Amino acid sequence: MGRKTPGLNTSSMSDISFLLLAFFLLVSNINTDQGIARRLPPPLPPNQEKPPDIKERNIFVVKINSKDRLLFNGEVGDIHDLKDRAKEFLGNPNNDPNLPEKLQMEIPMLGMIDVSKGVISLQNDRGTSYDMYIAVQNELTAAIDEMRNELSQAKFGRKYADLTEPQAEAIDQAIPIAISEAEPTKIGEKK
Repeated sequence: MGRKTPGLNTSSMSDISFLLLAFFLLVSNINTDQGIARRLPPPLPPNQEKPPDIKERNIFVVKINSKDRLLFNGEVGDIHDLKDRAKEFLGNPNNDPNLPEKLQMEIPMLGMIDVSKGVISLQNDRGTSYDMYIAVQNELTAAIDEMRNELSQAKFGRKYADLTEPQAEAIDQAIPIAISEAEPTKIGEKK
């Protein structure tokens, strides 16, 4: 007569593995994409038919064509120059009459401050690569982040990321994210 091989009772192993899986799913952090933070303009009042005109000097046009080439206000540009050009445009350090106007505002915790009326208008072609689009967004965001850090250091002696929420809100009011994106078209094509 043959020997019986001893068996291992594994019926509770599935319960234990399920509980371990549930435990790790509950206590682990799952990274989620944050996306690109942009604030939409407020809706127009019901009695207003079209948005108010923006002076040409207050608009910095950045165009990306289907070959991933950049134009800054009609001039050929390089991605490596975009951050500095955006900072110069939004900051208008020398009050250049060709760069955006500034509006004096009283901001809590900052006092009277010049706030740029400048808007960066980003226009891309339908054939623009995703990598180039993201690179341009990164450079524009980096320009605003640097400006916020500089103002934060000057006013509070700390980096923007280290500020309290009310301090960060004050800096956000002084240096808003003013990026407008047009619907992708074939560059040169009329809408």
